[in-house]
Amino acid sequence: MLVAYDESLTRHLAGVHHAEQPGRVRAVAAELERRGLFDERIDTRRATEAEVALAHDAAYIELAKRECERLDVNEYEELTTGDTDIGATSYEGALHAAGGALAALAHVTAARRAAFALVRPPGHHAEPARGMGFCLFNNAAIAARVFTAETGEPAIIADIDYHHGNGTQALLGRGLSYLSTHAMPAYPGTGSARDNRVTPDGQLVNIPLAASGISTEAFVAIWASALRTLAKRVKPGLIIVSAGYDFVAGDPVGDLGVSKSAAGQIGRLIREIADGHCNGRALFVLEGGYDPAVLAACVADTIVGYDDALPVDPADAGAIPLEQRAVLEAAATR
Repeated sequence: MLVAYDESLTRHLAGVHHAEQPGRVRAVAAELERRGLFDERIDTRRATEAEVALAHDAAYIELAKRECERLDVNEYEELTTGDTDIGATSYEGALHAAGGALAALAHVTAARRAAFALVRPPGHHAEPARGMGFCLFNNAAIAARVFTAETGEPAIIADIDYHHGNGTQALLGRGLSYLSTHAMPAYPGTGSARDNRVTPDGQLVNIPLAASGISTEAFVAIWASALRTLAKRVKPGLIIVSAGYDFVAGDPVGDLGVSKSAAGQIGRLIREIADGHCNGRALFVLEGGYDPAVLAACVADTIVGYDDALPVDPADAGAIPLEQRAVLEAAATR
């Protein structure tokens, strides 16, 4: 699998004690190198402000730029729109994160293949008019907007992160559908199944999970059922994964008690959807995951799971808790 990554992604919050640290992507890059998964690597690029404006208001883009550029080197503060720490390099770092997703997307679209955008800062909490939750720009949604604008085909963002992608949900429509599992109650407090809806230009499926955790078998079974159903309805030209691994047991910020083995199963499932519905086109975009060693193992396992092209291990639907089973049944009959 092609990987988009370079050192421009390590400058945001460099030298700051923060959960969303440069060491996250460095650890992943080192693990991919160790396992021979880094041979196909491309550099990121700087996303243009016009590309970012496909998902964000011009006034917000200018605010983020101004607030980052007024800071001196080694000076940090919180973005005024939300709980996102920024420094002098953060605006350019965020443009390279979005541009990394777009650089990967170009190869995905042209070659009908898969790619992993190993980028930071993450993006799925960034709404059209505000950054929050460690996020400045919504990398996955920007890529989806570029894809739908260029091809006229619909796209699905599948969000496996522990937290709900409120920013991605806010961008639903115009060919973009969104499917998310996430802990509830948990930050940012959004993602109710009551929001689920079907519209002519995008479908929303939220599947809240108990913050106390869920079994690995149930997690995989939920994703297999929900994504297969949504893909049959939407018939997407592209599947984008908001690839956050803070759902894995032991994560210091999330932790749903799910085993690392789920990462490989998710890779297999996305391959199934990409080959069956998207002409082989799949894009993974890094979101959360705050234990660097665990994150590195999970990203590598996801890539191996995708590249091996093996079937998803059978998961017992009976393992799915009743509450989530009811959400899946309702979504299937809308």
